[in-house]
Amino acid sequence: MKFVNFSVVKFSFLLTAGILVSHIFLKNSFLPFYIFASFIFCLFIAWLLARKQLFQNAVFGIITYTCFFFLGTVSYQVRLPEFQEDHYSHSISTNSENNLFQLKIKEVLKTDTYNHKYIAEINSINQLKTKGKILLNIKKDSLNSPLIIDAVLLISSTLHLINSPLNPHQFDYSKYMKTLGVYHQSRITNIDILHKFEGKSTLRGTAEKARNLIINKLKESPITPDELSIIQALILGQRKDISKEMFSEYAAAGAIHILAVSGLHVGIVFFILQFLFSPFKYFKKGKIIIPIMIVICLWGFAFITGLSPSVLRAVTMFSFFAFAKMINRDTNSINTMFLSYFVLLLVNPMWLFHVGFQLSYLAVFFILWILPMLNRMYYPTNYFLKKGWGILTVTIAAQIGIIPLSLFYFHQFPGLFFLTNIVILPFLGIVLGFGIFVITLALLNALPDWIAIAYNYIIKGLNWFVNWIANQESFLIQDIHFSSEKAIFSYVFIIFTLLIWKNKKPKYILYSLASLVILIGIFIFDNYSNAENQLIIFQKSRQTLIGYKNGSKLQLFKSDTSKNYKESYPLKGYRVANGIDDYSEKKLPQVVSYNDKNILILDSLGVYPKNRNIDMVLLSLSPKVNLERLIDSLQPKLIIADGNNYTSYVKRWQQTCKEKKLPFHYTGKEGAYVFKLQK
Repeated sequence: MKFVNFSVVKFSFLLTAGILVSHIFLKNSFLPFYIFASFIFCLFIAWLLARKQLFQNAVFGIITYTCFFFLGTVSYQVRLPEFQEDHYSHSISTNSENNLFQLKIKEVLKTDTYNHKYIAEINSINQLKTKGKILLNIKKDSLNSPLIIDAVLLISSTLHLINSPLNPHQFDYSKYMKTLGVYHQSRITNIDILHKFEGKSTLRGTAEKARNLIINKLKESPITPDELSIIQALILGQRKDISKEMFSEYAAAGAIHILAVSGLHVGIVFFILQFLFSPFKYFKKGKIIIPIMIVICLWGFAFITGLSPSVLRAVTMFSFFAFAKMINRDTNSINTMFLSYFVLLLVNPMWLFHVGFQLSYLAVFFILWILPMLNRMYYPTNYFLKKGWGILTVTIAAQIGIIPLSLFYFHQFPGLFFLTNIVILPFLGIVLGFGIFVITLALLNALPDWIAIAYNYIIKGLNWFVNWIANQESFLIQDIHFSSEKAIFSYVFIIFTLLIWKNKKPKYILYSLASLVILIGIFIFDNYSNAENQLIIFQKSRQTLIGYKNGSKLQLFKSDTSKNYKESYPLKGYRVANGIDDYSEKKLPQVVSYNDKNILILDSLGVYPKNRNIDMVLLSLSPKVNLERLIDSLQPKLIIADGNNYTSYVKRWQQTCKEKKLPFHYTGKEGAYVFKLQK
């Protein structure tokens, strides 16, 4: 299948390129709309001139491709707040005095240790109409009951930027929230909520109410809590009740994908519906009725899962497949996939930066591409062998497509993922089908206990198997450092290697070898760049952590000797990103020396040597010390305060350093302090 010749594939790549160029290079400069309009006008003129020609000239093609490139650029930029005149950010400055906000809850997020978290739309600020979304944090102890979607609040609050990570190589939550269109946050208690009422219902809010109704009905059944949390994730797309331990087990077993309702689940539902509606093909209009009924049922499934973005994307994709089948376009599956990809990015270009979106389309693309080649290599005639071979080949194709990206994002490889998928996937259709049947009976108040108990045992068996796989720790490879460059050229190497298998052309062998050489070079360069020495003072509340990195070795000096930080924040991300394979911990000394420079760690005792050469002072545990006298005595070149100090003390020290014209660094605001040492 020569899918590269399909226009929609080329247009999809150009749209993607336009979005990426805008994201990387044009964030602060708006591409004037008249440029895009000019290209549209030129395209129209070129079409008028070329429509009577059998072969269009190069000018027509160049203008067409440029239009789709600029379409991606413009569609991305118009969603940025700086280019939206009525965005709330133009009406108010952050960290200013309290303002009166009217908010509407748009999405309920998973709670953290201290707060209920929501994404809310700002309807007005001080009675001035605006738009734009914020992250709303409400202190748990102060809220009587959690809010629901479509609730409207009148609050008095202040907006703050969502903080970027203060330690290197940590997950950037602010960057992720920007892909959701969220740039600021507000932290409030129940006292700050001046008025609360139920707003006008939206489709998303109605879907959320329907999902909550289903969950409450299931809670009345004999299904146990652990199993219910898995059912909620598997069928209803709600993972907030899954315990951290169980979530980790599914991740370690390579089965985390079944806990997020996405393309896999929608695909299984799609094939179940195809089977259920297959008798309609004997009707006169069966070929039209079946796809329409499938699409209606798919969107019904999306509705009971709360209309989450991942489900909406998957349902949209399979809706295109259903309609392609209706018009007899089964041979162009990749073309159909790219058409759905193109439409979704037009709807929301920010989805391009969502991990789920990337993994879903890569998995589907490689399945559609590799599966025919595997089936040409071997295709059993026995029914059971055919089913087993089908599951195995789909698993292989999907894993080839997502392994580089999975390593980049998650830094681990479950060695038994083949076993996990071969066992789980054949039964996942039964689990989903049976689950939808159980939900239907529960909604009708006609769910017998014996059916609920039977389904409970099925889920319990699934959990047992996942737990057993997760405990085979020798097969789980963790802490894999895999950079974006490694991921990109891994895909280049995989694609050219598959092209060799498919077309057997010498040029693909050359391209494959060239990409392999570049990939090896990236590995060598990463090892070289990670070999540099560093001394880093980490930002950690109520803890003092200093790391000394020597090549692939890391020694941590810590104030709290009772806790091991190897797998904890902020050490885990730092270790993985720097390829650390030798790690040790020691008690924090009073003076840390490196390269003939001394750092004094001044703790709560406030005692310091007066006859020693000190280059820098690290203030920790809020020492009661006269900083002005210390500076005069030791003559340090830099004062550092970590996250283990009272804020009031830090402000006073900062003022003292300002008066003394001495550099001051506070890790709680400026992030970890890194000293790069010469090897």
